[in-house]
Amino acid sequence: MKRISVLIATTLLLIACGGSNPAGELSKMQDQLAKLKKQKSELDVEIRGLEGKIAKLDTAGARQASRLVTVDSVRSGEFLHYIDLQGKIEAEGMAYVAPAGMGGQVKAVFVKLGTPVQKGQMILKLDDAIALQQLSAARQQSGQLKTRLAQAQTIYERYQNLWKQNIGAEIQVINAKADVDALAAQLRAVEAQVGMADEQVNMTNVRAAIPGVIDEMNVRVGEFFSPQSAASPGAGIRIVNNSQLKVVTYVPDNYVARVHKGDPVKVVVSEIGKAPFDSRIDVISASINANTRSFTVEAKLPGDPLLRSNQSAVMKILDYKAAQAISVPVNVIQSDEKGKYLFVTETVAGKVIARRRTVEPGQVYEGWQEIKQGLKAGDQIVTDGYQSLYDGQAIRTR
Repeated sequence: MKRISVLIATTLLLIACGGSNPAGELSKMQDQLAKLKKQKSELDVEIRGLEGKIAKLDTAGARQASRLVTVDSVRSGEFLHYIDLQGKIEAEGMAYVAPAGMGGQVKAVFVKLGTPVQKGQMILKLDDAIALQQLSAARQQSGQLKTRLAQAQTIYERYQNLWKQNIGAEIQVINAKADVDALAAQLRAVEAQVGMADEQVNMTNVRAAIPGVIDEMNVRVGEFFSPQSAASPGAGIRIVNNSQLKVVTYVPDNYVARVHKGDPVKVVVSEIGKAPFDSRIDVISASINANTRSFTVEAKLPGDPLLRSNQSAVMKILDYKAAQAISVPVNVIQSDEKGKYLFVTETVAGKVIARRRTVEPGQVYEGWQEIKQGLKAGDQIVTDGYQSLYDGQAIRTR
């Protein structure tokens, strides 16, 4: 150590004196630094050698110099890595109530918020006064035409019978047949009008498109209800069927090669206090959102009375799986310029010492680090007290 101090003092003296050749001075300092490093390495080797000899001769001192640590056995098992993403629960069975036609003034509402409904059930009634008038007029006209057609048909049949007996003129039969055909065409047109008028009346009956529960109710008697207002946020009627739910999340595009349709997922809904739901990826969007640089992923959820549409959920997508993998707590891994390492125990001449072990890390998940190379099952690793250990240091366990 005295030699190192002398070399350092010499180096500082050279720097203080300065000179007219900076390049030459830099070269000298670099040479001095290289010599210092070499001497330090030699001294480290000498120190470790002396410590080893002292430990063999001085058992009482070795006991006092040994460091107290905690160790644990390395075990192998399945290592799983998930991509944890925030998502939202949505109902696959969700529909907004809307009129089939142009809409109209609301005359009656038959449901309220929270009302269970069936498919086809009447939700509300629109003003049908004009539609009923048109239907009545069309039906009246249809009845008149039916009467005239029946008369024309009778006249035609009589002329036809007389003509078969060589009584009367053929032109009378032809004219009578033309009257029948004209009235029949008019009747078909009017009956089409009756059908259209009847459909207009039916359009004033607004019905549920799916079974479920009224989840949103923003329509009142006297208001004008139209397809446009039905689609406006906070202005319509929404039906939700929670028997078919899914969780939707947005995956960053850097995971595009690691996420596939059919991959297992776990869905965590912390608010309900239940174990994660197991599912699989059911839908992956075919494009990347240009604004968020992400793609949509969906997974179905089982029916559960505690699950609700728009609940927050965490989707854990399994993207890596290794059988019989070695894994250790991530905090025991240390690093320096040579790479990643940890300390294992080794018994030498009846004494337990710490050995530095270089390892090749793999995936990390929830505080556990996969080790691909450098460890095997049964190795004893130092899990506490490793921060200031050095290779070959005597240790004792709690």
